Amino acid sequence: MYNYKIIVSYDGTEYRGWQKQGNTKNTIQGALEKAVRAVTGETAEVIGSGRTDAGVHAVAQTANFKLSKKFPVEKLKEKLNRNVHDDICIQSVEEVDERFHSRLNAKGKTYLYRIQNTVESDVFRKNFQYHYDAELDIDKMRQAAQVFVGTHDFKSFCSNKHMKKSTERTVYSIDISKSDSGEIRMLFHGKGFLYNMVRIMVGTLIEAGRGEITPEDIEHMIELKDREKAGATAPACGLTLLEVEY
Repeated sequence: MYNYKIIVSYDGTEYRGWQKQGNTKNTIQGALEKAVRAVTGETAEVIGSGRTDAGVHAVAQTANFKLSKKFPVEKLKEKLNRNVHDDICIQSVEEVDERFHSRLNAKGKTYLYRIQNTVESDVFRKNFQYHYDAELDIDKMRQAAQVFVGTHDFKSFCSNKHMKKSTERTVYSIDISKSDSGEIRMLFHGKGFLYNMVRIMVGTLIEAGRGEITPEDIEHMIELKDREKAGATAPACGLTLLEVEY
């Protein structure tokens, strides 16, 4: 078998997330598998580094699939791009070791969350930003964010109530900045993230930015291991997967 690694970017607005689902064909994985089948004549599972939610975007999602035949990678990339919608783009294709697995071999991920913190929304970026018009204190958000850094049990920040595996994760860093145009950019770098984890952390940090909770409150949320005690899940539109490290 020949193992192909691809880097994919996509606008997730019109999709039901990455993972192929029985009740809809409108997923990123489903679209890629359909393209692979059309181009190669083979049915292959396209394995992503992670399952981005409905409405979440990616600049550089990593995936891999295996084929029984060898294909020139540049021609494969060209033909795959011709068989996907224009809101998906295969940036690169390379043949890799048969043991490479895009999810199991990942060592780190970086996500960006964007908030348009102005009275008026930007109609041209509404699919990629969360418009939040109430004032947010960036310094308070930065202070609160440092509580998340390190290795913790993030059960309070996971939407999967039936999670059977460990909910312990390591967050390497969270950087928050605000541009002159009012856009708040939040970079989350970690070894891996739970279902909705980044979006729940964002919702919680928004509460901190409003002055409603303190870093000590977030410490308590982590200790309680109860999803109902943490903040709201921020909208998917503001979230983008930037990079996967191997």
